[in-house]
Amino acid sequence: MSLNTQLIRSLRAPARPVWEEPPSKAGLTAKGGFLLLCCLGVLGPLWIVIVTSLSPKPVIDRVGGLVVIPQGITFVNYTELLSGGQVSRAIMVSIGVTLFGTLFSMAVSVLAAYGLSRPGSLGHRFFLMTMMATMFFGAGLIPTYLLVQSLGLTDTYLSLVLPSAVSVFNILVLRAFFMGISPELTESARIDGASDLRILLTIIMPLSRAVLAVISLFYAVGYWSAWFSASIYLTDQEMMPLQNVLIQLVQKNTEAPTGLQQSVRTGQLSSLGLQMAVMVLALIPVAVASPFVQRNFKKGMLTGAVKG
Repeated sequence: MSLNTQLIRSLRAPARPVWEEPPSKAGLTAKGGFLLLCCLGVLGPLWIVIVTSLSPKPVIDRVGGLVVIPQGITFVNYTELLSGGQVSRAIMVSIGVTLFGTLFSMAVSVLAAYGLSRPGSLGHRFFLMTMMATMFFGAGLIPTYLLVQSLGLTDTYLSLVLPSAVSVFNILVLRAFFMGISPELTESARIDGASDLRILLTIIMPLSRAVLAVISLFYAVGYWSAWFSASIYLTDQEMMPLQNVLIQLVQKNTEAPTGLQQSVRTGQLSSLGLQMAVMVLALIPVAVASPFVQRNFKKGMLTGAVKG
């Protein structure tokens, strides 16, 4: 090896790690195939549920179960479910609990996060440590139920909101995001005579739309999908939200919600088709809301998680 060759090699930049090298064609193909399989694993069952819910009863009976290839479309399952009765009432209950619970949780979380983001606030460190301790230690199910019962909240819709109204993790994310906002903005507003509430409403919240949208979606999905609280705090079947009706519907020996059992027995409706239709109704709000908030996920979550 000549001296010039050794000199050239010594002047070259050191080799980059393997993970910094551009992917090969085989690697790109493997990644694409893996992502395709993941999409099929998610969309495949969803497709089967939707097709089965839209299939007539003779098609479901002929197939003997779930329908993969459409062989006719009918909306009879949805019209029967939404024509009144237990399912329609459960949908309204879920919508009401989700809207009220999300607004209440966001109000409490934003106020708590703003107070904890001000280092000079009264009892700042004590309240912060106390709230963080609840992430690792809990009272348990029985003391929580006894507390809800002693407050007279059983068989009320407040029992579906108040016990799970606040998530400490969401408060910490909001707090970190608020602390990342330039303090010069709040100080200039304070010099002009603005109160803390006005600073929060006119400066902090408009600059935090991304993280507020993400946290709101977290709360909304949590309330919409919750079923455990209703199963232990509610005894009146007419007050049950949609998720609990869905659980009752898919349980063994439960053919259909109240009011539809006669149609199932007479052969007008398919019990499996009704089950799939209720599942689709339970998935629609999350599927509709997620795309509108998706663009805020990266900015909202990563910024709130890194700063502070």
